[in-house]
Amino acid sequence: MHRLPGLASLRRLNTSRPPDQTQRKAELVPSLAIRLLGPAYFPYQLTYLRLATRGLSVMRFVHIPAVCAVALILAASLVAGCARTARPLMPTPTLYQESAENELFAATPAERQATGLTLLYITNRSPMTDPESRLPYGESRSHLLAYGSAVVELGPDLDWLSVEQQSHLADRTSEVNLELGAVQELGRFPQEPYPVVVTSTGVGRSAPVVRQHEEAKAGFQAELQRYLAHSPSKEVFLYVHGFKETFASAAYTTADLCHFLGREHVCAFFTWPASTTGGFLTAYTTTTESAEYAVGHLRKTIRMIAQTPGVQGVHLLAHSRGTVLLVNAFNELALEAIAFGLDPAQHLNLVNFILMAPDIDVDVALQKLMFFESDPDLLTHWPSEQIPDFLRGRLTVYSSPGDRALGVSEFLFRSRSRVGQVGDQIPQERQKLVEAWGRFDLIVYKGTRTDRFGHSYFVSNPRVSSDLIALLRFGTKPGEAMRPLKQVGPVVWTFPED
Repeated sequence: MHRLPGLASLRRLNTSRPPDQTQRKAELVPSLAIRLLGPAYFPYQLTYLRLATRGLSVMRFVHIPAVCAVALILAASLVAGCARTARPLMPTPTLYQESAENELFAATPAERQATGLTLLYITNRSPMTDPESRLPYGESRSHLLAYGSAVVELGPDLDWLSVEQQSHLADRTSEVNLELGAVQELGRFPQEPYPVVVTSTGVGRSAPVVRQHEEAKAGFQAELQRYLAHSPSKEVFLYVHGFKETFASAAYTTADLCHFLGREHVCAFFTWPASTTGGFLTAYTTTTESAEYAVGHLRKTIRMIAQTPGVQGVHLLAHSRGTVLLVNAFNELALEAIAFGLDPAQHLNLVNFILMAPDIDVDVALQKLMFFESDPDLLTHWPSEQIPDFLRGRLTVYSSPGDRALGVSEFLFRSRSRVGQVGDQIPQERQKLVEAWGRFDLIVYKGTRTDRFGHSYFVSNPRVSSDLIALLRFGTKPGEAMRPLKQVGPVVWTFPED
C-alpha cells in the first residue's frame, strides 16, 4: 500500500486581466512560439506575433512556411483547451432541472450521501517524486500498472443537504467546487515486460512473476467487489480521458458523471500519461505514442473488471484522444473473445460503449470496429455465420461540427474527417452500413459552444450531459421521453433548436 500526496486545496484558475491590459494587444515573442511548437518547426526567423485579447490573430510572419503559421494558430488554441486544475461541478443536466420525477438521489444509499466521492483508479503513470508536487502521478510512463482510490471533495464548506439542493439548480446559488483529496495506491502489478525463463523444453513465463500478477489481480478485484457492495446498480462505468489531462482533471470528470448518475454505479477511471507540458507538437506526438503504449494496460483493466464476480454490467466511456486508446483496446479484446468462440458482449459484460468528441479518423474507426465483418478469413472458433454481439446496450458517438479543438488533429494527420466533427450530412450508404448493427447512434450537437473550444460539451452543456445521463442511468433510447432528439438519418440524431 502506497500513500500518495493529494490536492488538499486547489483554487480555480483566474483568467481575468487587469483593465489596462485588456485594452491592448499583447505581443507574443519568438521564444513563446518556439515553446509551443518546438524549435524544429521554426527553421526561419520569426519576427513577431500579436495575441489579441479575444482569440489569436497572427499579425505578421516573416520567412515562415504557411504550414507553421497554421499549426501555431491551431496549437495555441488547443494548448489551453484540455488541461485543468480545480474546477466547479459541471452544470446540472436538464433532465434534473425540469422534472421532479427524475429525482437525482432517490436510489443513493445513505453511506454515499456525502460531500466526498470515492473513485477507483487504474493508471500507468509514474508517481510524482517531488514532495512539493500537488499531483500524485505525473505525465511520465510507468512500466507497471497500479490501482487505488481517489477521493474528490465537493466544497467549499458544504454539507450533503446543500450539495443535493445545488445539484438540482440550473443557476446555483452557492459555489460547488471539486477538489482532489486523499489518493491512496492500493496495489501494483509486476514490472513490465514480464521476464521469461529458459528451460530444456523452451521459453516460458516466470512462475514467481505470474504469482505476483495473480495476487495483484485478486487484490484489484477484491477492491472492486468492496465498491460493488455499496452500489445499487452493481454496474461499473470506466472513463478514459484525452490529451492534456492530468490525474486530477481525469478524476474531476469522473466525479462529475458519477455524481449526476445518482452515485449508483462503481465509478472508475483509467488515467494514462497524456502529455501536458512542452511544445505542443512534441506533446501531441508523445501523447499519441503514450496512447499506443497504454492499450495493453487498458485491455487488462477492462478484462479484469468484466471478469470480477458480482459485476452485472460495464459501461466504457472515452473522450477525445482517449477514444483511440479505448477503440484499440476493445478491438483486441473482441478479437480475443471471438478467437475462442466467445460472444464479446457476454465475455466483456459490456452494456454501453460511448465515444465523446472522438479524436480519431472516420475510416480508422470503422476499420477497427468492423474488423470481423471485413475479414472472413479470420482464424476463430466462432461457431456461427452470424456476426457476434459486441455489447448489450448501444454504441453511441457524440460529435459536434463546431468542435474547434479537433481541427488540430485534422490538420496534423491530414485527416479527411475526424469522428468528433462529423455532422448530420453523412452519406446514406455509410449510415446503412452501421444501421445493420441495430445498436449504433450518432448524436450531433450543433448548438452554441458552452466551453471555449466546444470540445467538452458532454459535461459543459446541460442538454448534452442530460442525454448522456439518460442513456447511462436509465437505458433510454434516442427519441424517447428523457432524450428528446430529432432523427435526421437512419443512425443520426440531433438536438432540437435552442
